[in-house]
Amino acid sequence: MLKLHFKDSRQAPLWLTEERFTIGQDERNQLVMEDAGVSAFHAEIRQEQGHYYLSDCGSQTGTFVNDERIGSRYQLRAGDLLRLGAVEMELSDPARSSVRQDGLSARWFLQVLKGEHQGHKYPISSSQTFGRSAQCELCFASDQELSRRHCEFYLQDDVLYFKDLGSANGVFVNQEKLAAGPLRPGDELRMGSVSLLVIGPKVEIDQPQADEDATVFMQAVKVPKPAGKPQVSQAAALNPARAQAAAPQAPVQAPASGNGRLLLVAGALVLGVIVAAVVLLA
Repeated sequence: MLKLHFKDSRQAPLWLTEERFTIGQDERNQLVMEDAGVSAFHAEIRQEQGHYYLSDCGSQTGTFVNDERIGSRYQLRAGDLLRLGAVEMELSDPARSSVRQDGLSARWFLQVLKGEHQGHKYPISSSQTFGRSAQCELCFASDQELSRRHCEFYLQDDVLYFKDLGSANGVFVNQEKLAAGPLRPGDELRMGSVSLLVIGPKVEIDQPQADEDATVFMQAVKVPKPAGKPQVSQAAALNPARAQAAAPQAPVQAPASGNGRLLLVAGALVLGVIVAAVVLLA
């Protein structure tokens, strides 16, 4: 996929993702340029089966590629220099040329395992954004599951980091959804339907050290309460009479039944007869 760079650095580079990309002063163009010498609908770039064709749309000042005025269906290639009016732009193919240009200095790479641009390897030597937007350095425009600016890759102390830019579907590192953090060689990232393999040097990532002065909280141990004396209410403690009334009473024997009374009477009569006999004999 080709990328359009502005020689005067007026704005960030643009990926040519649309099948028809128009340039001119009119606001209906994909690229609006209000410079003198640029017509309302100056030129268009069409993408057909992976090839790009530039056509002049009848502009007054003409469209030039490598200082040669072109008419219609001029096939573009990486490295071509375009000129519309006084505006100069250069085409590049980061998937191919950037590896040659930056590969000598880059130590970290992202290789596409699955999805758009499968098989391509992108060097990461500075901060680069990833998403569907044409203004992202890593543009995957056809994946509708990606946000326009999905995440950012950047280097810090020669370690590759990523940061989710508030995407709708998130960033998964080794199947775990994370918001930000360092990456290691061999990590696999998934964003939308795109899977990326992290390639880079072996690095030591500092782990946060525990604070020796920090207060350590331990879980309290529940100790069973010892068996104590029966609880006495506050009213009973203040009034001894209430305490006596509240004390358990001894069980009261029930009165004897009718049969029991007859036995007592009979026993008394027998005892009386025995006493009388003893008296007479005496």
